[in-house]
Amino acid sequence: MGDAPRVLIVKMSSMGDVIHALPMVNDIVRARPGAMVDWVVEEGFSALPRLHPGVRFVLPVALRRWRRTMLAPTTWRELRVARRNVRATSYDRVIDVQGLIKSAWVARWAQGPTSGFDRASAREPMAARCYDRRFAVAPTLHAIERNRRLAAEALGYLLEGPPRFTLAVPALIQPELSDLTRHGPYAVLLTNASRSTKLWPTESWRAIEADLARRGLRTLLIWGTEEEGAATRMRAQGMVAAHIVPRSKLDQLAALLAGARVVVGIDTGLTHLAAAVGAPTVGVFCDYDPRLVAISGEAPCESLGSAAGGPAAGEVLAALERVLRTHASTG
Repeated sequence: MGDAPRVLIVKMSSMGDVIHALPMVNDIVRARPGAMVDWVVEEGFSALPRLHPGVRFVLPVALRRWRRTMLAPTTWRELRVARRNVRATSYDRVIDVQGLIKSAWVARWAQGPTSGFDRASAREPMAARCYDRRFAVAPTLHAIERNRRLAAEALGYLLEGPPRFTLAVPALIQPELSDLTRHGPYAVLLTNASRSTKLWPTESWRAIEADLARRGLRTLLIWGTEEEGAATRMRAQGMVAAHIVPRSKLDQLAALLAGARVVVGIDTGLTHLAAAVGAPTVGVFCDYDPRLVAISGEAPCESLGSAAGGPAAGEVLAALERVLRTHASTG
């Protein structure tokens, strides 16, 4: 491997997991100037690695969609095209930082030696059998740190400093979104999740929104599916100055989040994205240990709650005050 290696990162999903892998690109290009970094990702999250200026090519796959239509001829045609695109470049290192059987399978498509977690470190131990080189990385570390250490081991460099995202956020060009930002400072509440155990009580969200309104901040509520849209409209009832954001593309949501005075969200991909693009962020965890995936970014961030349940509204209000105060003093 030369000083400027050609590297393929395999991290396909989910949104938060892809975001947690982005800081290792900074490590790679710092330690190996001139490195060429490509990335395999699920089509729905392809906008995320494109935000990083250190990523050359993004190679979308659609395993989630293909599984639903395995018998369709178009599925197999798309799969062959995706595999051909992954094999189009010869890589010095192929690094699977997902640690699943499906991601190890995709990593094997590429031309180049594969690296990944060892059996004790991978999320699915059988995946380790697919790699040419395997590395032990403690599962108790934060997800960002696990990704950084695996890449450092695979490429043979030492980690330096804290993780950094350095994402290039696009301009906010969607008219419906830019109109919402023209009327003064705003906050964003991220109240929806794909898993019901992640949800936080509606009355708690209303308490947060009322506090933000007292601070002179309009609150924007984001949703994705039709079911989430209905739930969001219900939560907005009784709020003081809440506005429901229209469904938007991921890169435009990144731009919206980057401009927020503060973001409060449950443990979901958009909350991690908010911190990654530089918004002061408070994360609310209701069913997972935040030590493993705590909200992380260059702006002040806090993570509250545990696998046993979410925090009280008063705890989040206190964290909101600390994050805003710290950001004001350092910004």
